[in-house]
Amino acid sequence: MVMPILTTTGARIAHERKIRGLTQHALADLSAVSYSTLTKVEQNRMPASPSVLGALARALSVSVTALTGQPYLEELRKDQLDALIQPIREALNIYDLGPDPDVAPRPLAELSEAADQLCALVRAAEIKRVAADLPILLHETTTTAHTQASTQAWTVLASLYRTAYDITTKLGFPDLCGVALDRLEWAAQRASDPVLSGMRQYLRALAYFRASDYRTGKRLIALGMGVLDQAEPGRVKDVLQGQLHLGAAVLAGRDKDQGAAEGHLTEAKRIATRTGHAEKVHWLSFGPTNVEVHRVSVLAELDLYPEAVTSAKAVAFPEGWPPSRLAHHYAELARAQMWTGQAGASFQSLVTARKLAPQQTRYHPTVRETYAGLEAAKRRMSNSFNNYGAWLGW
Repeated sequence: MVMPILTTTGARIAHERKIRGLTQHALADLSAVSYSTLTKVEQNRMPASPSVLGALARALSVSVTALTGQPYLEELRKDQLDALIQPIREALNIYDLGPDPDVAPRPLAELSEAADQLCALVRAAEIKRVAADLPILLHETTTTAHTQASTQAWTVLASLYRTAYDITTKLGFPDLCGVALDRLEWAAQRASDPVLSGMRQYLRALAYFRASDYRTGKRLIALGMGVLDQAEPGRVKDVLQGQLHLGAAVLAGRDKDQGAAEGHLTEAKRIATRTGHAEKVHWLSFGPTNVEVHRVSVLAELDLYPEAVTSAKAVAFPEGWPPSRLAHHYAELARAQMWTGQAGASFQSLVTARKLAPQQTRYHPTVRETYAGLEAAKRRMSNSFNNYGAWLGW
């Protein structure tokens, strides 16, 4: 299929390169990406790995999302998700206006229960439902927090800001992710909760990881660890520390620092042995399973794709493990399988991710780049391969 200009990552890279008057050799030199890799990526004969995308984005002085094409507006319109973003944006912007006289909030206990339910729905990958319900809940809780000024009210509001971060991340709006994280810290300070502040630094580190700014991401992890030193000892603190180590491991993997990555995985595993399965502690999915899933991710980030595929075979998922996290794992596994020449297995992993979390999978940049990489092998695929591409908007 001949694809229209600027609908692929390769076309966007070539477009940005030409705007800056750079030859392929010049961009290859600036980015430290090999000329052979760059030409294949621009011609859509090879998918761009996350590390390649990050290097090219830095060299071109653009965001990674400018090269991946996020947000995928046409697909968002088809899913009727685009209209849900503006209400979230507006609800994030009224954080400091005090009580709204036109809002009659539910009792705080009900707001707290509703906020917790949204967290559960995010893990169940019910993105559209969460995006629809979030704005009014933000308006109600903002009014309650300003009226009562209690620790619980600010904590509930912080939870909702975290959900706003989750949704805008999954739908590909990095600008709103940053706003949501700033609001999370604002509420965490009023709740005087160092755990919430530590979690915010972890989420910020992930945002910088996606933007391929690994140095800043590592600094944020260190800052988050320092903030957690102020928290009361216990399981909640342990879970946040463990999750910070997992974030640090993936950052180190993307930065090709295998020693540091393995060190953080070892420490996370030690903590997980103590906490056990703690998926619902701040809904971080932490525990022994998440450590092993991150091990697969780290191996893939280190370009150790055969090892990542082998490691994935040893992961045992407990019943009821969050569909959103599981779908993300299969998306990353599909990438590793593609790079090891296992085209059929890779596509089946993409299909599994779609079954587990269709809305999340459709907007996952790794899924799209992996599908692009499988194009060369599509003659050996079933008709469902083309159907999957149409679903992605390919």
